[in-house]
Amino acid sequence: MEALHRACVDGRIPADVVAVVSNRHDAPALAYAARSGLRAVALAHDDFSSRDAYDAALAATLRELQPDIIAMAGFMRVVGAAFIAEFRGRILNIHPSLLPRYPGLHTHRRALDAGDAEHGATVHFVTEQLDGGPRLIQTALSVKADDDEESLADRVLQQVELKIYPQAVAWMARGDVKLVGDQVQWHGQTLQAPLGARELGDAFR
Repeated sequence: MEALHRACVDGRIPADVVAVVSNRHDAPALAYAARSGLRAVALAHDDFSSRDAYDAALAATLRELQPDIIAMAGFMRVVGAAFIAEFRGRILNIHPSLLPRYPGLHTHRRALDAGDAEHGATVHFVTEQLDGGPRLIQTALSVKADDDEESLADRVLQQVELKIYPQAVAWMARGDVKLVGDQVQWHGQTLQAPLGARELGDAFR
């Protein structure tokens, strides 16, 4: 989230952050938002009686904010089909694996347990399928013999996630990419496979 905000401030993403919304009152992102002069909205799921009630409140908040792009960053809560249908095509998420490998949690541990030679991260559009939406960009790195879960997670974050997510949001903000049906279009062409490191702009390498 901080990387996305900094990229907006320095002009790499041609957009402004209208708010930071969290489902936890104690999320460090909210403190960062407050320090940075951003609107911080705490919408804790524990305050609602059901998942549907939470999703309705979250949707109402976003309707008021009117964002063109909803960038999930550490938002560890599954949203329902009605929410996704309302904002379909505007919601991006980054997942720390080479999807479709390892949807869900503990991706770094699962890659190590499987003995994978490569690991990485994927930016995808959010759909009703958990971590299964159309992939926009995906980049890999080599797994080292001495990697553990913590070191692999840190390298994926620093070398992959912090590059490809701001780039993906920048593409959306410029209108270079959009979701049409269930397919990603980049510069008007339907992607047959996710973009990779070669397509990163110089500002995001």
